Amino acid sequence: MTKVIGILSLKGGVGKTSVVSSLGDALSGCGKKVLLVEANFSAPNLGLHWNIINPFVTLHHVLSRTANIKDAIHHLDRLDILPSSLFPDMQINPLALKDKLNQVRRSYDFILIDSAPAINEDALSVILASTSLIFVTTPDHPTLSSTLKSIKLARERGAVIDGLILNKVHNEDFELSINDIEKTIEAPVLAVIPYNVEVLRALSKFIPFTTHKPKSEGSIEYKKLAGVFTGQKYKTFSLKNIFRLAPKPQDVNRELFYNRVFKE
Repeated sequence: MTKVIGILSLKGGVGKTSVVSSLGDALSGCGKKVLLVEANFSAPNLGLHWNIINPFVTLHHVLSRTANIKDAIHHLDRLDILPSSLFPDMQINPLALKDKLNQVRRSYDFILIDSAPAINEDALSVILASTSLIFVTTPDHPTLSSTLKSIKLARERGAVIDGLILNKVHNEDFELSINDIEKTIEAPVLAVIPYNVEVLRALSKFIPFTTHKPKSEGSIEYKKLAGVFTGQKYKTFSLKNIFRLAPKPQDVNRELFYNRVFKE
């Protein structure tokens, strides 16, 4: 059964699109068929992360009923991309997204949808089209406040929320702790991605961070999360793991998620 995951953040600048690319790359590394969908219709940039600059047919054409969805999908080595138009000049119906994706859904194990950073019709279309949601946030009060608003909207719509990805973490004492974030949001943190300037270098090369720096701490977090979603636990050997007295909170949350999905 295809899992359609909406990736949301109400606040721009949290690195949501980079998260979509890296998590998608990690899922494809587990041998899964993956489609990434650009549903930020007003300011799309998912295609730019994969060197898809000015596609002739896009999701805009699909939602304006001038093209078939299969003609808008780009097939890459790692995965497939459904981009949107950088400069759209057509009227679209974002709420038709779910119906359009249903036409190709059986061809994929995972569909990740990159949402607009706003509470609008675009974001609502992602919520309605997804089987579950992941919210991307950074460990600061303004972003957490925005995340709380977007999660409230999703819950009002009856959406299933898998959890949070905590991105661009500096591990400084002025940042909000995982415990504080989970108490406020009432959702588990499933991955913690440290800030790494190499994310920008990967973007300049049009490749996901998980391919550019596969052994980095952030890439391993993405691979662990992908392993939980696919039922293929990612194993790493590290002296730090041997001498660590207690597991990290996100490791516990991923284990709980895995047990709930695959063992119940």
